[in-house]
Amino acid sequence: MPPTFFDADFTISLLNEITAKEDETDRFSVEMKSASEKTWLLSILYLSCIISFLCLIHALISGQLILLSPASVKLKKQPDLPLRFRADGTFKILQVADIHYGNGILTRCRDVLPSEFDHCSDLNSTRFLKRMIDAEKPDFIAFTGDNIFGTSTPDAAESMFEAFGPAMESRLPWAAVLGNHDQESTMTREELMSFISLMDYSVSQTNPLAEDISEPSNQSLVADIDGFGNYNLRIWGAPGSHLANHSILNLYFLDSGDREIVNGVQTYGWIKESQLRWLRGISEVLQGQNLDIQQSADFSSPPALAFFHIPIPEIRQVKEIVGQYQEYAACSSVNSGVLQTLVSMGDVKAVFTGHDHTNDFCGNLHGIWFCYGGGFGYHAYGRAGWPRRARVILAELGKGDKTWVGVKRIKTWKRLDDVNLSKIDEQVLWDWWSPR
Repeated sequence: MPPTFFDADFTISLLNEITAKEDETDRFSVEMKSASEKTWLLSILYLSCIISFLCLIHALISGQLILLSPASVKLKKQPDLPLRFRADGTFKILQVADIHYGNGILTRCRDVLPSEFDHCSDLNSTRFLKRMIDAEKPDFIAFTGDNIFGTSTPDAAESMFEAFGPAMESRLPWAAVLGNHDQESTMTREELMSFISLMDYSVSQTNPLAEDISEPSNQSLVADIDGFGNYNLRIWGAPGSHLANHSILNLYFLDSGDREIVNGVQTYGWIKESQLRWLRGISEVLQGQNLDIQQSADFSSPPALAFFHIPIPEIRQVKEIVGQYQEYAACSSVNSGVLQTLVSMGDVKAVFTGHDHTNDFCGNLHGIWFCYGGGFGYHAYGRAGWPRRARVILAELGKGDKTWVGVKRIKTWKRLDDVNLSKIDEQVLWDWWSPR
């Protein structure tokens, strides 16, 4: 029987059902509100994480940008260029051969007296270089290889900064070639020369430039040349002279390599035919550019000097010497024709090498003087009681009626690292008026 409108049981049941529905709705609303609140909290947390991450990235990027800002970028300090003779008509070069820098104060000296050993390190080499710069006041410093001793050098870059440090502090122009020990640390020979070329006041080059004879301003890198550190530097005439805008002395730098295997036997490196081809070409260019003034009585073809590390085999046959020949010359077993090339070029008057530390002589071969720098560094082998030494080269201009003219004379001497920086073995390497 269907319920009537005023059926009490039915009414109560209906009310209970309605109440249950309302409770269920309320619970659903509460749950939905709770879920919404959780979602909102999670969104805030997620957003906070993103903002924090972005702030961190911004801080890092800002720091990098500050490090790379123009105010803090370290640019290479350049020497006064071009290289030129002084107003007094001179140009002086300090040769530093075989500094063999290792690890600073931790590197012990070799072949020194027992009384010197306990207080001797790479710092003695640094002190000697500073003394030489102060005493001679050179215009240019030439490092002729084994600048660092790779097997004692845990960080090649750091050791090079120390080895070349006095040159950079002096603000003098300087250049370097590599020896057979430089690459034995953490850099290849290419990396070493590239790094050296970027150091303060360095005028070194990794690769030579090819010049267009018809247009000297057109230059490009020479391709297919052996080694790293083959380049030339021009020295211009004295300021105010009529040769002030002409190169009147040329400096050739060559990479003589390190070690090679020939017929299964290890030997030292040598200057290759590609390097000699470049050398002949640049010599012709440099001599040809001055033809318009070479006919004058006060100027001859510009002389040149060459710098490399390992001496040529013919040095063993030298007869006329000035200085001391104390050890067998350690050359390559390969004779690549360097001497014949230099003689045929006609402009090179002297060559300066290193490598054999207890040889410090100059010897004449076919009219060209080949000179050892003598052992400079205290971590290099030497002889106990035989002072470390450095070579100085002086080019002097001739004097015309009213102004300085071309190079008149090239001289050299050595200084010892003793109390007085004793000067020894001064000699004339080339004179304008003397035949070769």
